[in-house]
Amino acid sequence: MRRMMAFIRPYYGRMAGGFAVKFFGTIGELWLPWILSYMIESVVPQGRMGPIFMWGGLMFLCSLMCIAGNVIANRMASAVARDVTREVRHSLYRRIAYLSCAQIDRIGVPSLVSRLTTDTYNVHQLVGRAQRLGVRAPILLIGGLLMTLTLDVPSTLILLSVVPLIGVSATVISMKGIPLFWRLQSSVDALVRIVRENITGARVIKALSRGDYEISRFKKQNETVSRHELTSSMVMGLGQPIMNVLLNLGMVAVIVLGAYRVNGARMSPAVIVAFLSYFTIIANAMMGLTRLFVMFSRANASAGRIAEILDLPEDLTRVEAPTGDESYHVEFDDVTFSYNKRKPAVEHISFKLRRGESLGLIGATGSGKSTIVNLLMRFYDADSGRVLIDGRDVRSIDPEALHRMFGVAFQSDAVFSASARENITLGRDIPDEALEKAIGNAQAGFVNALEHGLDEHIQSRGANLSGGQRQRLLIARALAGNPDILVLDDSSSALDYRTDADLRLALAKNYAHVTSVLVSSRVSSIAHCTHILMLDEGRVIGAGTHEELMKSCPAYADIARTQMGGDHRG
Repeated sequence: MRRMMAFIRPYYGRMAGGFAVKFFGTIGELWLPWILSYMIESVVPQGRMGPIFMWGGLMFLCSLMCIAGNVIANRMASAVARDVTREVRHSLYRRIAYLSCAQIDRIGVPSLVSRLTTDTYNVHQLVGRAQRLGVRAPILLIGGLLMTLTLDVPSTLILLSVVPLIGVSATVISMKGIPLFWRLQSSVDALVRIVRENITGARVIKALSRGDYEISRFKKQNETVSRHELTSSMVMGLGQPIMNVLLNLGMVAVIVLGAYRVNGARMSPAVIVAFLSYFTIIANAMMGLTRLFVMFSRANASAGRIAEILDLPEDLTRVEAPTGDESYHVEFDDVTFSYNKRKPAVEHISFKLRRGESLGLIGATGSGKSTIVNLLMRFYDADSGRVLIDGRDVRSIDPEALHRMFGVAFQSDAVFSASARENITLGRDIPDEALEKAIGNAQAGFVNALEHGLDEHIQSRGANLSGGQRQRLLIARALAGNPDILVLDDSSSALDYRTDADLRLALAKNYAHVTSVLVSSRVSSIAHCTHILMLDEGRVIGAGTHEELMKSCPAYADIARTQMGGDHRG
């Protein structure tokens, strides 16, 4: 919660104004029982209508002040809560956008989604409610007790003896509740993950008739969330009954004492009426504080989860590193990397590419092809060895400048709910001429045949496109920025052989100056590359051109013969 105060601090002035309005409105509410008691005891017995109307008018003015103060202050509190939450959500989203892939892997996308939605909502609720109850409830509680002191000291002392007991019980319950709410939010993360997987993989689930299994999996996790919600609610729900028992016991004692004192002519019935009114005010104030404690416990857990993301250190910082051979555009120098820091995903990878040369990566699933691409773009840092571009270690290059060098298309890349133009440009200032060139070279001319052309709306994840159309749109996106390094990570797997061949010819003719890294399971897609690496379980088992590998690498030759028959020329 301490981290959240940095977001609230700029709004102290507005909050102080709201507190002042709320203060005067609450003071007006506190005077009502006292005025009523005075009228019953002193004004009404006089039998004159003038004083009755005068004091009644004063009660009416206090009521208006109470209503106006609360309404205005509540609107101000809502505005502050809205603005604070907007800043928190924006800062959290910005931090998530710059998390490293390793940090995202460790935290999990569903957890990040939950923190950005549910947790920020809990903080919003606390900021708004604290401004409403955080001022009103203490003033009503303390003010009510002070007003009762002016009426009858012994009765007030009985109520005062109950307040510390209520405070202790609320504190203990709150301390128990915070870990429970943290566990609840973690279970919500898991539920979000299951929902996200089911929505994303809806077609696969239907195709394999796994609906019942996924429903049971969701039901099990939903029951876990419900159980944690019930446990935390039961613990936090103890506060109100405990408070009611203590307050009512105190009130019974006050009434019994008052009965004896009225009978002995040491206390008037009007004071008893006023005490009952102040008891209602004090009880409502305590219930408000109890609700605030519950909300604080939930929001404190959420604030901790938000702060955990905001306080994450920069994982991929820019460091000074010695330069290498500047005559090579891209170089891997004995690179080893492991995702889990136990078993290497790639081991001792070395290759050198001059500007305009191409590298083809081929191998079985899990052989480390995409890992090499991730290391080249510095989504992860190598455990050992160096990755260099133009002789500079990628760790020494500004991340923004590094990523601008690349044009990238992944097999399962993101297609956004936007127009075809926006999906290709992604907010970049790309002239129409360059856009049309990229579309033509990517064999994505189908976009011009759409009803609205480049302005045709593309559904999220390209749901209204075929697999091949989606991949060609992504390749056009990669080419549109005129990159220095083109990375196509299995991005032509859905293309037919003719379209794939036309794509390769267009790239060779119009992007000969661009260094290319092509990942594919098709030999035909990489056979033209100047360098080819055959990978197996993270190791290079063959390196060279297509012709060289056909002679020196049996695994590569077997794949080529299987896929290409007797034609091995690529």
